[in-house]
Amino acid sequence: MTKQIITISRAFGSGGHTIGQEVAKRLGIPFYDKELVDEVAKQSGFHADFIKEAGEYAPVSSSFLFSIAVSPNPLSTMHTMSMADQLFVYQTNVIRNLAEKGPCVIVGRCADYILREREDALHVFIHADMAYRAERIVRLYGETKQTPDKRLAEKDNKRKVYYKHYTNRNWGDAQNYHLCLNSGLIGIDKCTDIIVDVARMYE
Repeated sequence: MTKQIITISRAFGSGGHTIGQEVAKRLGIPFYDKELVDEVAKQSGFHADFIKEAGEYAPVSSSFLFSIAVSPNPLSTMHTMSMADQLFVYQTNVIRNLAEKGPCVIVGRCADYILREREDALHVFIHADMAYRAERIVRLYGETKQTPDKRLAEKDNKRKVYYKHYTNRNWGDAQNYHLCLNSGLIGIDKCTDIIVDVARMYE
């Protein structure tokens, strides 16, 4: 079975977005990360900032994020759900629809779980050690009041909690993916090469 759909799950700072983008470019297929957020925002009425934060991380308590998430059009069919659960339903539908449209690369948002029954999907997890990721986020995103280690731990923990809540699986467990690659050890370019090579094995 051809591996046409590639999902990229990643530890914060490991380069998963960059790898996914390059894989899509090399294979000549659509890439969905921010684009997925935009599509969910269009369908749900939720603000893109809310989707970026609540659509992949553990539920937040920020009253600002929840206030901007409110759609002007009430979601009558899901009025008993929390906004986080409503968002997961929208994201699930968007991810499934994108996969149905044809080959693509999808980053994050439990796509590996949502598309777990598709035989044409290749699921990848990108990780790296703390030192590599800390250097990378400072270089790319700059310094903040939080230490790099604390930023990484907070983001990773939120993703773990979110993933466990909606999938009942452990985020980052090798058994959930076809490939687990250490970008700090083998590099961004080599990770890209490996994913592209594996995808093409099934052509």
